[in-house]
Amino acid sequence: MFRWYGFLGIIIIVSTQLNFFLKIQPFANIYFPIMWFGFILSVDALNKKISGKSLISDNFYQFLGLVVISALFWWIFEFSNLGVKNWTYQGLRFHSDTIKNLFGTISFSTVLPAFFEVYELLRNIHLFVKKKLHRKHKITKRFLHVMVGCGIISFLLTTIFPRYAFPLVWASLFLLLDPINYLHKQPSIIGHLRDRKLVVPLNLLFAGIIMGFFWEFWNYWAIPKWTYDIPF
Repeated sequence: MFRWYGFLGIIIIVSTQLNFFLKIQPFANIYFPIMWFGFILSVDALNKKISGKSLISDNFYQFLGLVVISALFWWIFEFSNLGVKNWTYQGLRFHSDTIKNLFGTISFSTVLPAFFEVYELLRNIHLFVKKKLHRKHKITKRFLHVMVGCGIISFLLTTIFPRYAFPLVWASLFLLLDPINYLHKQPSIIGHLRDRKLVVPLNLLFAGIIMGFFWEFWNYWAIPKWTYDIPF
């Protein structure tokens, strides 16, 4: 059975989409968290219907943890952007910086929950289940140390040479954190070099592509939006 909050999420998405054209205030100026919490509710209800389990229904505290971590996670990229200056925000109409930052935090809190809801949906439809590497790869301490070193260097390069090294912003955290997860026997992408299974890495990649489409699609219609300024 499709949960009631899933229907609520669909109503929120449709209403927000219509309001891109109607521009009824104050909703037009604060569309981002409204749209994305609607998206999260809808996909979570779909996951519950397909598999009988979902983040909100069965792992609510984990979901809340994702909300908090997501806000902190994206603020890291916002601080990184102070150096690389690859995106700016337009149309933010708030009376004070405090309210603007609060709105930003609430908006950023939707990023990881939405991403992992889509990831769970892809898992539930068993996409890429049969995809495997041709052979196993050994993960040595040297390999892990090199990864962490590359992560540190990537982060430093984006600070020292932002015009040339700006893409490394997106690789640095993965290179730093994934080896730590692996060493602590937690889920990690590089761990699948050993078991040859590509279902998790490919689902993560595809979830990112899907989310990227919707982020840019809804950003296009919005009053408050981000625009890019990428070198070369």
